[in-house]
Amino acid sequence: MRTRVARLYAAHDLRVEEQDVADPGPGQILLAMAAGGICGSDLHYYHHGGFGPVRVREPIISGHEASGRVVALGAGVDGPAPGTLVAVNPSQPCGKCEYCLKGLPIHCIDMHFMGSAMRMPHEQGMFRDLFVVPAAQVHAFPEGTSEAEAACAEPLAVCLHAVAQATDLVGDLAGKRVMVTGAGPIGLLVLAAARHAGADEVIVTDLTDAALERAREMGASQTINVGTGPDALARLQEGKGQVDVIFDCSAAEPALRGAFAAIRPRGTIIQVGVTGDMTIPLNVLVGKEITWRGSQRFHPEFAEAVRLIGDRTIDLRPIISHSMPLEQATEAFDLASDRSVACKVHITFAGAGQAGRS
Repeated sequence: MRTRVARLYAAHDLRVEEQDVADPGPGQILLAMAAGGICGSDLHYYHHGGFGPVRVREPIISGHEASGRVVALGAGVDGPAPGTLVAVNPSQPCGKCEYCLKGLPIHCIDMHFMGSAMRMPHEQGMFRDLFVVPAAQVHAFPEGTSEAEAACAEPLAVCLHAVAQATDLVGDLAGKRVMVTGAGPIGLLVLAAARHAGADEVIVTDLTDAALERAREMGASQTINVGTGPDALARLQEGKGQVDVIFDCSAAEPALRGAFAAIRPRGTIIQVGVTGDMTIPLNVLVGKEITWRGSQRFHPEFAEAVRLIGDRTIDLRPIISHSMPLEQATEAFDLASDRSVACKVHITFAGAGQAGRS
């Protein structure tokens, strides 16, 4: 069999090519990929050849948030049935290293993560028509879930983990004033996850009105365009700060400085967005005794995300803005880079036509 793939060679050098795909072996499933979301890290690879110390050093198939339909099962695999809509968990910890044995698989020393340039050779991702994956990575959805919704399981899992980091530190979010900086797909899903965790007041900030309109659709209690002037956050920065918990999803230095000014003494900032090095207001961190914790990836939250999407406890349809076919992958990446019009952009695939094969 042959499959098309979207392979990135260098910044702005994305090519749709063909390669062979094998039948599924023992413990594997052949999927006809349905929808794949373009993530912020994919955009960093596309525009800059990487982010921070992570660089594209060889051709890579991007894509780590995707859904597909089961085509065929390898030996020893008894489901899901062909045609079933599934999401693929791209995270594959080794299960044997020091951190896996301590119950911290997120920090696995030998982590394999689909579509990532962290390792060499790079881990190839899911922007392709057909893909053979370990059966253990596949999570099925109920009837009625769209392929685009299913493809959002991975980013929602990231956000559920970020909110779990906050509740681990501060307990119940009910009664807390919460702020999310950055209303891209991750910021909007953090908003949804915080609401699900009990937060009744969630303020969302961004630089664009279009993003803030989506935040209101997703349940933000207040939105603030911080691009309108230097005093946009003044009320929240009064009296040493008025916000209990902040999720920084922007990784922009001005936004983070605003967050340090708005957080209450002994408040909590969860760092979700990533970037290169930046300066931080260290004196404020110390003087206000702020807890600043990073959050990366997920583990049990992936299955939780599938459940919450499947029963629409979290309705993430407002973040899904565009779908484009694989042959227009370059145009899809360019569109996803324009936050004035796009939010979550999905690439769709031709493999779904084979989903009924047994």
